Amino acid sequence: MKDKLQTSVHRRLLSSRDDDPLTSVANLFDVAMVFAVALLLAMVSRFHLTELLNDSEVTLVKNPGQPDMEIVYSQGKELTHYKLSEKSLKGNGERLGTAYRLKTGEVVYVPE
Repeated sequence: MKDKLQTSVHRRLLSSRDDDPLTSVANLFDVAMVFAVALLLAMVSRFHLTELLNDSEVTLVKNPGQPDMEIVYSQGKELTHYKLSEKSLKGNGERLGTAYRLKTGEVVYVPE
């Protein structure tokens, strides 16, 4: 008797198919959302942008030595963005250090 009951319940479950075509679209939306979140996390970790989310001081130099060079400075919650300018400045000041360009193209700043 128990086997007959299980068999009839099993047949009813198999025969009751969902005929709504949008159920598969909802599942695809869930998969796309998980993929998008995973992609964002991978990009943040790949480009080492987690430092920008902390309260520490961070300086990023984009395109060093190029005409479109940019400097992004983060101190706590405040972001400061600088772009390279063609303008020249004159004035008095003190020398803070020396910058060297390596063969690999990297620029190293050595404070005095």
